[in-house]
Amino acid sequence: MTAVGIDPITFEVVRSKLAAITDEQALTLKAVSGSPVVTEATDFNNGLYLADGSIATMGRQVLFHTGTMSVVIEHLLERFGGRPGGIEDGDMFIVNDPYRGAVHQPDVSIMAPIFHDGQHVAWAGSCAHQLDVGGMSFGSWAVGATEVQQEAMLLPGVKLVRDGELQEDLWQMIMGMSRLPHVLALDLKAMIAANHVAARRLTELIDRYGSAQVQTIMRREIELSERALRERLRTLPDGTFQAADFLEHDGHTNRLYEIALTLTKRGDELTFDFAGSSPQAPGFINCTRSGLVGAVMTAMLPILAPDIRWNQGTLEPVTITAPEGSICNATRPAPVSAGTVSAVWVVTNVAVQAISRLAACGPETATEATAVTKGSMWVLTMAGADRDGGPFGTFLLDSTIGGAGAYLDHDGLDASGEYPVPRPAVANVESNERSGPYLYLYRRLVADTGGPGRTRGGVAAGVAVTPHDADVLHAMLIGHGVEVPNSAGLFGGLEASCNEGTLYRGRDTAADALPFEAAHGDALAQLPGAERVPAKLGHFELGAGDVIAYAFQGGGGYGDPLERSPEAVARDVDDGFVSAPAATALYGVVLDHARAVDRPATGARRAAIRRARLGGDEPSNPAPAGPVGGAVGGILVRAAGRWSCRCGEDLGPIDGNFKDHAAARVVDPHEHGPRIRLHEELELREHCCPACATLLESEVARRDQPSRATISLSRESAPG
Repeated sequence: MTAVGIDPITFEVVRSKLAAITDEQALTLKAVSGSPVVTEATDFNNGLYLADGSIATMGRQVLFHTGTMSVVIEHLLERFGGRPGGIEDGDMFIVNDPYRGAVHQPDVSIMAPIFHDGQHVAWAGSCAHQLDVGGMSFGSWAVGATEVQQEAMLLPGVKLVRDGELQEDLWQMIMGMSRLPHVLALDLKAMIAANHVAARRLTELIDRYGSAQVQTIMRREIELSERALRERLRTLPDGTFQAADFLEHDGHTNRLYEIALTLTKRGDELTFDFAGSSPQAPGFINCTRSGLVGAVMTAMLPILAPDIRWNQGTLEPVTITAPEGSICNATRPAPVSAGTVSAVWVVTNVAVQAISRLAACGPETATEATAVTKGSMWVLTMAGADRDGGPFGTFLLDSTIGGAGAYLDHDGLDASGEYPVPRPAVANVESNERSGPYLYLYRRLVADTGGPGRTRGGVAAGVAVTPHDADVLHAMLIGHGVEVPNSAGLFGGLEASCNEGTLYRGRDTAADALPFEAAHGDALAQLPGAERVPAKLGHFELGAGDVIAYAFQGGGGYGDPLERSPEAVARDVDDGFVSAPAATALYGVVLDHARAVDRPATGARRAAIRRARLGGDEPSNPAPAGPVGGAVGGILVRAAGRWSCRCGEDLGPIDGNFKDHAAARVVDPHEHGPRIRLHEELELREHCCPACATLLESEVARRDQPSRATISLSRESAPG
């Protein structure tokens, strides 16, 4: 359908042109920027917005940013709208205050109102992560902060450009707050240029087709996306879907924080309720409501709307609630500088879990349900003097080389990129080395990082770097997931690895004397002078001969690992994705000396694992060979208002908790992989069919909490 009075050809031409404007906006930003965060790692986004802030188009870079720029516009309209001289043609506003719409302070937005014939018709927006915007630590990641004012400069919405002229006094003030003003200056000018391009192209489009027609098409695009998503939701059963994930260490103490979600689907509406999440932390891991909204949007779009145009319409069926003062809806002055790689990231994880469980209940969406992709971010910052004695600073985004969550019908991608970044990129090693005084010893894929499952989660990378032509570099390692396996599996798939790192002190040894084979992987941790990186390493120094090596989380698995083809496991071992011991321990696949499958030994090993799941008892039903068509996740069958395992074993009413009827046990973390570690307040639970011992769900939970009802369907709306 198109808008009344607009022919279909014009409609398609205009909406395609709007998408092209957004792409050109992104290309301009990358072309002008001088920061490798933008040019190499694409940590930015841009878009066009209606005059009221509704998202009209959005780029396919970091989805968090586009969702939150609409919140930025809301605050600008609240503060400046309707005031004489408030919002005028030729103005641009700069915002980085997380309590005014930014995700965290280094994510700086510049918003430009677009006018045509004196009428405010739209906004162009650009947002990009900046290497440093001041504060107590380089990079503006304030590991020791107790309030937001300590973390970085705060720009609540300042008119940086007035009537087309850059405000030089404000510009100098902003530059004076950064340790890398030359990089910040070029990035801000890149965003200004990108907005100019978008405004010029949109004005040209309006000149050709008329303001009323272009605005009508933009609104109609939003209406069509809303209608398409609502139609899709109506094909899915009503119910509630729960998920939880955890953050360890708040930058001060190793306390454990929980983000809990109950997703309710009724008709064509979704409600995301984060009641039960932990209170906000005294440290820098919180997020504000803007980050919460951006994270939910990021999780939802690829699963429920992969073929729908992404704009404001996809948010219209959605309600998001969270207690004020919670870790995922913090109130001022809670610090939030690590929110993007902490609370925002974990909100995305739990939303992916809950939405995937909903999607698995529908035949049209079942193959879009996914285990969690790389459930954490781990950022290394380094600062000091460059090779010429000038100021140097960077942060490495190598942890974008994580593993993707597995799906019902295929493995997760290895070295997949980030879930929030549909068009991922990572800087070349050579580009990074050229920009600063350090060298990579390696960047490689790491075995046993992908979550085991019938379909395997993608494996992640690891890197090791050492100073080069520098006496000392001041560093921080920021993120989470050292004591929490955040990449949850789905429908019996196991969690992926935790983050793990090693700091090797080799200052008494020449840098080139470190054995290269020792630097490759786990052997480094065995060298004298090596220490395992804790949950929050905080500030540390890297001197000549020192090495920081760290590896990232892979993607969660999907389905019982005992159902993975032995031949596929053998190929994974040959490819270096799975170690031979893990193949036996986790997949029950025994290989001979030639790495061929030993079928009798494999059958015996898998039978032993099934008996262990049932406390030593022999399964009473044979384990089915594979997923059952139409079953949720391929394993949970709905019939006559009840759940059953695909083997036929009854698992209770569909509006209850199937785990109450499953065989449950608590397992040691290493039973799920050599790279799994747990915070002292957590435990790992398996829920299996009591008849055939199929693993139905692996759950990370607080020791004192009951298991969650992850899928509970309405009897009235559920088929069968």
